[in-house]
Amino acid sequence: MSGKIKKNYLYNLAYQILVVLLPLITTPYISHVLGSNGVGIFGFTYSVLSYFILVSMLGVMLYGRREIAYRQNDAIARSKAFWEINIIRWVTTFVAAIIYYFVCMTSDDLGIYYKIFTLEFIAGVFDISWYFQGIEQFKTLAIRNIIIKLIFVALIFIFIKTPDDLGLYIAFFGGSALLSNLSVWLLLPKTLKKVKITFKETKKHIKPILVLFLPQAMAEIYAILDKTMLGILIKDMDEVGIYEQSQKLEKFSLSVVTALSPVMASRVANLYSEEKGGEIKEKLKKSFHFIWALSTPIALGIVGIASTLVPWFLGPDFLGAIPIMQIGALLIFAIALSNVTGHQYLVPTKKQNLFTLSITIGMLTNIIGNLILIPPLHAVGAIISSVSAECAVAIVQLHFIKKAIPIREIFKPAVKSLISGGIMCGVVLLLSLVVPKTVSGTFVQIVVGGIVYVATMTILKDEIVLETWGTIGKMLKKLSPKK
Repeated sequence: MSGKIKKNYLYNLAYQILVVLLPLITTPYISHVLGSNGVGIFGFTYSVLSYFILVSMLGVMLYGRREIAYRQNDAIARSKAFWEINIIRWVTTFVAAIIYYFVCMTSDDLGIYYKIFTLEFIAGVFDISWYFQGIEQFKTLAIRNIIIKLIFVALIFIFIKTPDDLGLYIAFFGGSALLSNLSVWLLLPKTLKKVKITFKETKKHIKPILVLFLPQAMAEIYAILDKTMLGILIKDMDEVGIYEQSQKLEKFSLSVVTALSPVMASRVANLYSEEKGGEIKEKLKKSFHFIWALSTPIALGIVGIASTLVPWFLGPDFLGAIPIMQIGALLIFAIALSNVTGHQYLVPTKKQNLFTLSITIGMLTNIIGNLILIPPLHAVGAIISSVSAECAVAIVQLHFIKKAIPIREIFKPAVKSLISGGIMCGVVLLLSLVVPKTVSGTFVQIVVGGIVYVATMTILKDEIVLETWGTIGKMLKKLSPKK
């Protein structure tokens, strides 16, 4: 990876890790304070809210990032695109807000929580992260958002004390998102030019936005559909709460694996606009190698530590999360692959029709799976459906890109990672039989597992690991005193 891509990846990685790491820090506290029922209400109402936010955002995150990346060297064109895309989104947000009011905020039992979640809805109006991703200024987003997220965590520990504080927790959740999104607007004058906007020029974005909206909507829907269908089909908020918390570690892990995606998507879009197909292929090959090396130890590590992590991390109300986490670990492999094939290749190279088809297949797989498996298996059925859906998406997208990048080249780097990960997982599972179900026990598993994986990858001479060792060696050499 080039220096700029590495820096942007690290900035985006830092923020993405924090986005999920901070909830991981607060999760044990929130789990014990709010209980499985409170967590379940939060998870269910937020999943319903997400459908309306999705409509208000249309396909702006993918489309906007791509269009700004195409124009990143032309300040005038970039500025026009920014305002034109935002105008369309503001109109759709107004429509979605009206529907949200009548459908959700008038609810008798959960209406109060939907009203408080309005803060999160408003936050979406001011989300322009896609613009800064398009101009490859990930540092701008990371630093400001990190500060606000830390404030959010402080507020939780200071003010959330009993199950009755669920409404206050939701207010802090939505308020921090709103403040974070508003703060970035202060930086716009430095990057935008004064331009004249007309309706004729604005409406040209509507069709391509809608084209990208469909796959993005489907991807988002089946990402949250499990919690919604759990709440509807079995009407048990405790079960929804267990499922909600079981996904925290997976989300954290995925943030590490997929943090490269928006960075590479912007770079590939720029290379595509310059017709540099050869460079695109090489960068994607490196992306596949990278995600195999990273996703394998994370996914198999979750399988190994789940039984010792859940008892102390989530508490006795959430022991049902153990098998859900272990099955859900497979999501990391599938989503890592589809992030490269879909978000880093199909969308930036304007093959969104193929992207849409793959997401459609995944969504249908998830809906059918949920209807069949949730009634008898509850949360376990939901996670099996999710894994099946994500695997379907990955398989279909791999088929679509096989002419650009042969399948053999995609899976060749996986061999060393899977061998090393398999050995690591076996060691960690054996440790789970002897270490205590405490923080120290889980820590021992993670440290020993990490050493085993890195050592095995080094013995097998994996290119990325050897390159990392070389980089560390150079850094130590620079830090060592000169004779």
